[in-house]
Amino acid sequence: MNSKFTLIAASVIAATGAQATYAESALETLMKESKTGLDLRYRYEFVDQDGIDNSADASTLRTRLTFESGKVGAVSFKLEMDDSRPIGPANYNSTVNGKSDYPVVADPKGTDLNQAFVKVENGGLSVMGGRQRILLDDQRFVGGVGWRQNEQTYDGARLTYKAGGFSLDTSYILNVNRIFGPEGPNADWRGDIGLLNGAYSFNSNHKLTGFYYSLDFEDAIANSSNTLGVRYSGKFGPVNLTASYATQEDTGDNPTDYSADYYLVDVGGALPANFKWNLGYEVLGSDDGTKAFSTPLATLHKFQGWDDKFLNTPNTGIQDTYVGFGGKPGGINFQVTYHTYSSDVGSIDYGTELDAVVAIPVNKQTKVVLKYANYSADDFATDTSKYWAMIQFTL
Repeated sequence: MNSKFTLIAASVIAATGAQATYAESALETLMKESKTGLDLRYRYEFVDQDGIDNSADASTLRTRLTFESGKVGAVSFKLEMDDSRPIGPANYNSTVNGKSDYPVVADPKGTDLNQAFVKVENGGLSVMGGRQRILLDDQRFVGGVGWRQNEQTYDGARLTYKAGGFSLDTSYILNVNRIFGPEGPNADWRGDIGLLNGAYSFNSNHKLTGFYYSLDFEDAIANSSNTLGVRYSGKFGPVNLTASYATQEDTGDNPTDYSADYYLVDVGGALPANFKWNLGYEVLGSDDGTKAFSTPLATLHKFQGWDDKFLNTPNTGIQDTYVGFGGKPGGINFQVTYHTYSSDVGSIDYGTELDAVVAIPVNKQTKVVLKYANYSADDFATDTSKYWAMIQFTL
């Protein structure tokens, strides 16, 4: 009896020791192969908007700390904290500071858990759970609004799979952590959100993507919609072509019964001396002026002008005809784009806009960005000019 007890005890002790050794080894791997990052982004933004007596002067600093663990087997995790705060007087409407007599600069003060997720990878399969960044295609429908100091991230589960030329990206989201957080009244959009995006690359020059996005919000019910679409991107010699079509209808508790369509055609290409050009036509259609196609989870600042006049699509829809010219001479990136905006129904001339940006790399860790936007109103919104000066340091 004693010998049996001794054998069992020895086995338990050995197993416990082995488990402790494995746990110690796993922890060592997690930490030894981990990566840490620091990102400092200072930005000055000036806004002069007709109809508001005061101009906005926003001087803000975003500090981002990132920790990415090593992998134990197929498992890893990532943590990321963001802090955004004004440097000096906050002479702007941050959307939460109560300064409504100034133009909006949507960079509220706050410290936020930007990402916190566990990731399991096996070959071409990846599963992530937690708070995470989700950027789909060109971010026209789902993005991170990375231009703002507080990024948009998502709480939920995500599965991606790649095999050959095929890729699948699907997510179930419970909450959207918006740029107006973490304490603002519009900081979160809760709901049942399903994202499905599948693509096939025929070769390096031609890719076809299909997508279905179901957005059923608890509070922002007017933004609840189902969207089904297709996107093609291709290269024909020196010419690039992107074309997309989608159809959208209300869902959930959306009080408006509507359906609307989306179209995009963008053609561009390379020019001598490292220059480039593009010409595009994008339509967010309207259901007879009742309600228009919308993309509430998009990186909206990237589209329809940097003056952000069309973050919410007018009920009469929008047609955006634009032409751009840019390049990277001497390693300095620049882009100039001119937009003409009009309604999809009702023949309304909204206005025009000129956007320009220059990005100057100082070294591998530092870059400087100078940016300008000028919206000239016809029959929508008001004349607005914006200027930005930004420096970003990354370790």
